[in-house]
Amino acid sequence: MTLLALLLGVTLIIPIGGADMPVIISMLNSYSGWAAAATGFTLGNNLLIIVGALVGFSGAILSYIMCRAMNRSIINVVFGGFGGGDGGDSSVAGEAAEKGVKSAAVEDAIYWMEDANKVLIVPGYGMAVAQAQHALKELMDQLEGRGVAVKFAIHPVAGRMPGHMNVLLAEADIPYDNVVEMDEINPEFATADVALIVGANDVVNPAAKDDTSSPIYGMPILEAGKARHVFVIKRSMRPGYSGVENLLYYQDNCSLVFGDAKDVCESMVNALKGAGH
Repeated sequence: MTLLALLLGVTLIIPIGGADMPVIISMLNSYSGWAAAATGFTLGNNLLIIVGALVGFSGAILSYIMCRAMNRSIINVVFGGFGGGDGGDSSVAGEAAEKGVKSAAVEDAIYWMEDANKVLIVPGYGMAVAQAQHALKELMDQLEGRGVAVKFAIHPVAGRMPGHMNVLLAEADIPYDNVVEMDEINPEFATADVALIVGANDVVNPAAKDDTSSPIYGMPILEAGKARHVFVIKRSMRPGYSGVENLLYYQDNCSLVFGDAKDVCESMVNALKGAGH
């Protein structure tokens, strides 16, 4: 039974794409609840049945909510991969130029941010990997010291699990009032001078709204492309977990700042401090 359970667990998880990890974590939590409830029936323990059912239902409901946020069914998540992964390594600036994507230096981004009225920051999994949240807190402090309004736009499935971005930003002591969920922040992008995207990809991809043939078509996104200027901090030109190329990069108002998210954000902070002197 142990070997069969191990085989079932491995074969169930193997086809699931990395971008679907939040759903799978929630789904496995749900499974543990149903297992506990079944054990309660076996032992005749009513409390175990009730607690197991609560855990099972809460995990299932959360999985359903996240699937709706990605415009996919739970069956599609469990029984099919989602795109081709991260792809291979690439020469960054050269590939960007070949594709017609504009690249920018840290100084270019700072030039527009230091005199802006409003800057909206979109954190993603790349921020989590680079542990750039503390550098972003410093960047926020520097901008607010110049009278710039700074808010963080949160997509419900950004990162590896629900609330991942919220936890990391709270860890960096970023005020709760500066952290705004997708439905509330989306109308503000049109009035923002700069949208700074830090390691996010699929959650800002306009293909979800404009390309009916795209696998992510219909998925709610953060409408960062509506800002006056968009700067994307990104390590390379590789697509996100969905394997879908991001149409945002080809917009006239979008430029990519290549590099590690933490290093780039720290460079921005230093540039602002230098400008202050």
